[in-house]
Amino acid sequence: MKKFLAVYTGTAEAIDKWKAMSEQELKKRQAAGVKAWQEWAEHNEASIIEMGGPLGKTKRVSAAGVNNTHNNLTAYTIVKAKTHEAAANLFEGHPHFTIFPGDAVEIMECMDIPEM
Repeated sequence: MKKFLAVYTGTAEAIDKWKAMSEQELKKRQAAGVKAWQEWAEHNEASIIEMGGPLGKTKRVSAAGVNNTHNNLTAYTIVKAKTHEAAANLFEGHPHFTIFPGDAVEIMECMDIPEM
């Protein structure tokens, strides 16, 4: 089995729309989203290496030093699968973008470090 990093992405515009919902609608969507995410995790339990979690603010380190920056990464999960396609298929219809205001889930293989 190969290991894959899945990063959840989102936009500020989507969050603004989410926050603009009525409190009643927001609570309803949050409850439905949490339930659906738990069901997704239970259904894919055998493939999940690390459930991961939300990501906080970002710092960028370069030759110029350390700076605050921004990107669209919102959370991560690490999964195992036979192929890249199989790993991607785990996230089809995911509540991150079907219920919550997320944009997408991007999946990339965690490659081995080449021997020196």
